[in-house]
Amino acid sequence: MTTDTTPPDAEAATADALVRFRGVQKTYDGESLVVKGLDLDVGRGEFLTLLGPSGSGKTTCLMMLAGFETPTGGDILLDGTSITTLPPHKRDIGMVFQNYALFPHMSVAENLAFPLKVRGMVPGEIATKVTDALDMVELEGFGARKPSQLSGGQQQRVAVARALVFEPKLVLMDEPLGALDKQLREQMQLEIKHLHERLGITVVYVTHDQSEALTLSDRIAVFNDGVIQQVDPPARLYEEPQNSFVASFIGESNRLAGTIQSTDEDTVTISLDGGGRVTATPVSATGVGERTLLSIRPERVVLLADDAEASSSHANRLSGEVLELIYLGDHVRVRLRVAGHEDFIVKLANANAMRGLARGDTVQIGWSAADTHALDYVEYDTGGARDAA
Repeated sequence: MTTDTTPPDAEAATADALVRFRGVQKTYDGESLVVKGLDLDVGRGEFLTLLGPSGSGKTTCLMMLAGFETPTGGDILLDGTSITTLPPHKRDIGMVFQNYALFPHMSVAENLAFPLKVRGMVPGEIATKVTDALDMVELEGFGARKPSQLSGGQQQRVAVARALVFEPKLVLMDEPLGALDKQLREQMQLEIKHLHERLGITVVYVTHDQSEALTLSDRIAVFNDGVIQQVDPPARLYEEPQNSFVASFIGESNRLAGTIQSTDEDTVTISLDGGGRVTATPVSATGVGERTLLSIRPERVVLLADDAEASSSHANRLSGEVLELIYLGDHVRVRLRVAGHEDFIVKLANANAMRGLARGDTVQIGWSAADTHALDYVEYDTGGARDAA
C-alpha cells in the first residue's frame, strides 16, 4: 500500500525537515516486514506523534531513529546527514522511556549531570545546566534526592529533563506516560506540551493512546500493519479521515455499510444494507456499485423533534430504536438500533436532552452529508484491519 504522507499544510514543515525516513523497511525474521517502505519527514521544531495499535510498527520506527534497531532497507537522515549506520551515542538525540530509566544509585542532579559528563563538559557548565534543567521541569530543590524518593510524575519530569539537558537536536519519547494514573497522565501531557511550545524542540512521540496524541501533537502519523495510513494535524485527522481504519481508530465513529447507488458533483448516495438511503461526502469510495463503510461522529448526530425539522435541516434522517441510555455527567450516550446496527451512538450534550426518552422508544435522527464520509469497505477485529472481501 502506498500512502502520500505529505498533506498540503505540512509542506512548510517538510521543506525544513530535521528528520527524513526514505524507503525504510524493517524485518526481524527475513520474511515479514514490520515496517514497509516508510517515507516520512519531521519538521524542525515539530511535535510529531507516531500512533497506532500494538504491533503496527510505530515503536520499531522510533527505535530505528534512536539507533537501537537497524533498518533492513532504506535510509534515515538527521539534519541532512544519514545516520542509518551511526551508533546511538553519536546521534545527538535525547530519549525518554516509559520506565523512566533513571540510575537508582544516583541523585536527581547526578542523573541530569551524567549525559553532560560523558560529553566532556566542565564542572561549572554542568552545574549551571543541571540547575536550569531542574527549573525547567519545576523541580528546584530536588537535586539531592534519589529517584526512589520521588513520585512517579516527578521521576518522569527528571527523565524529560535528562533528555533535554544536553540540548539535543531531537527528543524521542516512547510511551513516556504509560505508567502513570489517568489524572497524573493528563497533567503530564499538558506539561510536555507547554515545554515543547516554550523550547521549540523537535519531538517524535510514540503512543497507542489516541486522546494523548490529539492533545500533544502538531501532526500525527497513524500506523497500521507497518504502513502509515494518514499524516495530518489532529483536527484534520479527526474531521477528515482518509480511510476506515483512521476513522475507527481516532475518536469514536458510527459505521454503516452500504453500496453507492449514484454520484453527484460533491456527494454520493448510498443504499444501506439494513435499509434506507444516505447522502455522503466521497473520500475513499467514489464509484457507483462500490461497497463502502460510512463514518459519522456521534456528536454530529441529533435527535429530531418532528418531520418538519428533519426535512428542513438534515440531508440524512433515519429512525432508530433506543436500546440504552448512559448518563456520563457532561453528556448522555444514547445507543440505538439503526439500519440493522445495534451500536449506533448519539451523544447528547446534557442530561435535559434525555428527558422523555426510554428504552424501546422509536426516535428520528439526522445529520448532514458533510459529516458523513464514504470510506473503503473494511471490517475490523481486535488485531487491526482486514479486507471485508
